[in-house]
Amino acid sequence: MRRRRPALTLAQRMEIVAFLLLVTLTLLFVLARPVTELDRVLAKGELVVATRMGNTTYQPWANGTSGFEYDLASAFAEHLGVELRILVPDRFESILPMVNAGRADMAAAGITITRPRLSQVRFGPSYMQVTEQLIYRSGTDRPQSLADLEGRTILVVAGSSHVTTLAQLQQSYPWLEWEEVADTTPEDLLRQVWEGEAELTVVDSMELAATLRFFPELRVALELSEPRPLAWAFKRDADSTLLREAEVFFEQITEDGRLEQILERYFGHVEMLDYAGVLTFMRRIRNRLERFEPLFREAAEVHDMDWRLLAAISYQESHWDPRAVSYTGVRGLMMLTRATAGQLGIQDRTDPRDSVFGGAEYFTSLRGRLPDDIHEPDRTWMALAAYNVGLGHLHDARRITRSQGRDPNRWMDVMEHLPLLSQPDWYRQTRYGYARGWEPVQYVQNVRSFYDILTWLDTRDDAPGEPAPLPPRRGVAPLEILPPAL
Repeated sequence: MRRRRPALTLAQRMEIVAFLLLVTLTLLFVLARPVTELDRVLAKGELVVATRMGNTTYQPWANGTSGFEYDLASAFAEHLGVELRILVPDRFESILPMVNAGRADMAAAGITITRPRLSQVRFGPSYMQVTEQLIYRSGTDRPQSLADLEGRTILVVAGSSHVTTLAQLQQSYPWLEWEEVADTTPEDLLRQVWEGEAELTVVDSMELAATLRFFPELRVALELSEPRPLAWAFKRDADSTLLREAEVFFEQITEDGRLEQILERYFGHVEMLDYAGVLTFMRRIRNRLERFEPLFREAAEVHDMDWRLLAAISYQESHWDPRAVSYTGVRGLMMLTRATAGQLGIQDRTDPRDSVFGGAEYFTSLRGRLPDDIHEPDRTWMALAAYNVGLGHLHDARRITRSQGRDPNRWMDVMEHLPLLSQPDWYRQTRYGYARGWEPVQYVQNVRSFYDILTWLDTRDDAPGEPAPLPPRRGVAPLEILPPAL
């Protein structure tokens, strides 16, 4: 016989109704709550960033991607715990409308904060300042003032802040003329001026600094603006949650030194070479590199390194002269010491093949002997310093760096302390003693610049007239050092 379930009391019924009502209200609140910009990015699991191609922004390679803005955006995506997706519109002037249309969450494209743009988008914190510069080629008629621009045409990137600047100047100089070029980059405009295809252009100061090694005859005619801040751009009519998170991110990377490290990676070495040094290097590329490039490629493949880096080391060491001898007795393409050559089993240091293969083996050995917690690209920079000054002196400098409360695993910190190895108060406390510590700093920065130029030539579709481009190659990702901005 089935027992009858006792009837619910009035109080129990009211409790059930109240519980169901509470659940319903909770669901309605959750479902009706507005989704913020930050919530939306986190929910979809990706940060969509609009940018532009360029030396200072974003460079995709066959085996990887580099660029100052790209590195910053990647670090922000990692901070959010999401993937990064890059969008590159055909025209620079399309970037900000893309953000406001919701096709991109933000823009990171070396964008200066200007009054007209403040009415279009909202900006995050500034991370660098640049000035707008009028550029001409040495040997042509330099404008001494704005009055000298009458009858001369200036090329500028369409939609850039340079158009606004020229329009403002035109109010005082009504004959001022310029041409807006839509489908181009600052680098291409600089190339046109360098080749004589264009007379003048306007770019931001860091664009010129990052490109001057490739076009050494370019000069600044006039400064057209005061320093202006660069910043990321966010949708104007959206909430501020994503922008505020970007502010938190920049506070963190400023405090922990990551911003300074990224800046050094891309711009710390761009002004190390002087005009004569660049021209000599370009001349040696034409006259000497072809003979030894197959050796650099073969040795680099055997020892798992970038051939362009190996070639840059060799140029810094010997200017690609197999008979080179220094006053200290090192000799050959890679300037091996007698002791190092003996360890490597090399009998003739002036033999190009033995020297290149020996130098590649020695460099990779140094890089492999560094502590595991030194990561790229700092690992390569420190191995270069050790190639020049010796591993023992490098470790001495790292110990000094640590004693001063800095990071011994970051090149930018170690290079500040390497010069102390020449001062008695410091080298007397070290294991390996005196060293000309400023030399490895200059050495590393020079090699980085030579490497940049070789990479730029090697990956261009059509390198400009002088020097002739290297033969076409399969793309190889450069070390993350290529040198922001519009």
